Amino acid sequence: MKYGDKLKNQSGDALWNEYCDFLNLSINDFMAIQKRLIREQLPAWLNSELGRSIVNTRIPSDLSEFREMVPLTSYEDYSDILLNKNESALPEKPVIWLETTWEGGKHPIKTAPYTQGMIDVFRNNLLSVTTLSSTNRDKRTSLKRGDNVLFGLAPLPYVTGLYPLVFQEELDLNFLPPVSEASTMSFGERNRKGFSMGVEQGIDAFFGLSSVIHYMTKSFEDASVSKSGSKHKLTPKMALRWLNAKVICEKEQRKMLPKDIFKLKALLCAGTDTSSYKAYLEEAWGIPPHEVFAGTELSMIATETHTHNGLVLFPDVCFYEFIPESEYEKNRFNPKYEPKTCLIDEIEEDQNYELVITSLKGGAFARYRMGDMFSCYSKSGDTSTSLPILKYVDRAPTVIDIAGFTRITEKSITEVIELSMLPIKDWFAKKEYDHNKTPYLHLYIEIKSESLDSTALSCQLLQDHLKAYFKFFDTDYSDLEKMLGIKPLVISVIKSGSTSLYKEFTGNNIVKMNPKTHDIKTFLKWIELHEKDGRVFV
Repeated sequence: MKYGDKLKNQSGDALWNEYCDFLNLSINDFMAIQKRLIREQLPAWLNSELGRSIVNTRIPSDLSEFREMVPLTSYEDYSDILLNKNESALPEKPVIWLETTWEGGKHPIKTAPYTQGMIDVFRNNLLSVTTLSSTNRDKRTSLKRGDNVLFGLAPLPYVTGLYPLVFQEELDLNFLPPVSEASTMSFGERNRKGFSMGVEQGIDAFFGLSSVIHYMTKSFEDASVSKSGSKHKLTPKMALRWLNAKVICEKEQRKMLPKDIFKLKALLCAGTDTSSYKAYLEEAWGIPPHEVFAGTELSMIATETHTHNGLVLFPDVCFYEFIPESEYEKNRFNPKYEPKTCLIDEIEEDQNYELVITSLKGGAFARYRMGDMFSCYSKSGDTSTSLPILKYVDRAPTVIDIAGFTRITEKSITEVIELSMLPIKDWFAKKEYDHNKTPYLHLYIEIKSESLDSTALSCQLLQDHLKAYFKFFDTDYSDLEKMLGIKPLVISVIKSGSTSLYKEFTGNNIVKMNPKTHDIKTFLKWIELHEKDGRVFV
């Protein structure tokens, strides 16, 4: 029976019990499922060409040996097989290949195979998310067939492109614009067309990247869409809503908000920096955003519950390990050090961890470092579940992800600077936020001393020059300005000679990527105390 039929024929409790019963698992139940599924996964993976390319010693006999013998991996360990889509080397034949951004320049994409078993699990968990995000505390789901859905996520071959396929099969939702039409449009065109159709026909649910939802919401307010409702071919129901909302907003002397027009049943969001946008989105749309966590390599692995305190992991998508932040830092400064991991029943509250996953259901990845950091909000859950509740922190410090659109690494910044041929001697970069909680890349650069007197290098000139090369090097970077209105780059010029002298006389080093805020403040204060005529002296 399709999900749409179940909505119509089953009671709320029955639907909830079928799709959300994982929330009733104890941590011991959760671990039992994890261990059973990893035991099922390992034989085929270890005996595949892919597995043998990573584990070239004897085959591990149990989970403990698996964690001891299989090294932590990154995409480089799989790239030869996966980028060539060598299906014969995989543990199981895939039914679809998905893609995502890797790095700009030399490595633009990563590919990942999905088996039928992985698709089946994805379908079930997406319907779990649908139930949770559209259900009130009485466990009654408000979505129905034919509801209008504004879709602000990437299409196939990205993992989020699976969402419409599942919904069309299970619930027959009306996507704005239709999936067949959207596939021929750019991302920006789809969003503009979809929102325009939503204004005319109504929006029942909004699924999107948090930064995209935020931008479209701000556009609704800032462009005073309330004054342009007459430009759209409104249905009678929508026309009445516009008129009523206009009267109310004029009386209250405020801008019209989306919640004045649209009565959302579900607001589903994902992506980096979601926590920065959630309060604003709830105020604008009138319902709390429901956060999920997904990625091409790992599928959709986590969802919020109706308490919206954080994310709960699905037990059947991947086998999860966690690198404690202290272990991560040891490995960051000593790449030869193999960080220790713990399992989900061993994590501690208020501690940060890097997620490590092993694919289940015939997937390709084993002990794969995602480069995503989570904190443990509650080890024993809340009123909605006794399972651990996690909060997404950000990408690992070695990567700067701006609004889910671009992944900037030390390597990519170095290549951009080399391409620009600017006289930059040293630099470090930090992801920061403006007063509106909008993320940006703050690049601190040191100009070569011989160029200080001969070249008029203003911050604006440097910023314009580097921005052009970032756009050339990483096409996703240009989308931040074009589609989201974000100006992602801020330049600060630090005094000539400061970084090397600071390290020499204090023994402290400023790391290239995402140094701690305290370290930056201490460094800048030291420069201020030792600066003279644009140079640093000690």
